[in-house]
Amino acid sequence: MKPTFLLLLLITSGTSFSQRVNLEDLKSGDNCVTVNRTMTLLNEGTWSGITLDEKEGNGLVWLDDFTFTSGTIEVDIRGKNKPGQSFVGIAFHGSGGDAYDAVYFRPFNFQSPDPVRKSHSVQYISMPDHDWGALRQQFPGKYESQLTDRVNPDDWFHAAIKVEGKSIAVFVNGSSQPSLVVEKLSTRETGGIGLWVGNGSAGDFANLVISANP
Repeated sequence: MKPTFLLLLLITSGTSFSQRVNLEDLKSGDNCVTVNRTMTLLNEGTWSGITLDEKEGNGLVWLDDFTFTSGTIEVDIRGKNKPGQSFVGIAFHGSGGDAYDAVYFRPFNFQSPDPVRKSHSVQYISMPDHDWGALRQQFPGKYESQLTDRVNPDDWFHAAIKVEGKSIAVFVNGSSQPSLVVEKLSTRETGGIGLWVGNGSAGDFANLVISANP
């Protein structure tokens, strides 16, 4: 798939339609709400998307007027091979403020020679009650995992997050085997979708496709 746009695809009640989001509009805030980040347009070769800058605390870009219940969220993401400074992913079932579920990646752990660090490559969280620290302490190894395939920590990678009821499965770079499968912790069944970066992190995003179950 040629990385040239952000695309939203919604399927409801057996009827599908797609909406191509103009990145200039997204940048201006006409189609989104930006939280604790500055968003800039990204044009790099064949890649076109958005970049979020580095700041303390988590950052989000919430898509306006879009509600997701179940289906698959796909996106191309690029972080950095900077230990402790690159956390990039997708938030969903957002209900305002800090209430949302999210799946994110730690690219600096993708190819770590330390098997423990490598097992922390992809993470599920459910905010505000279940951040990564609490989950790792209470349920070590349950809500985070290593990737099934080798991925360059400085390069773009493709993530597909499949949400069906309480089940969440995460696939990377088209793999048929999920890198992470968890049971959703929150009782939220629907809500907003956002591009997510963690504390001190920047992130690049392109080719967002949302396929919602009817």
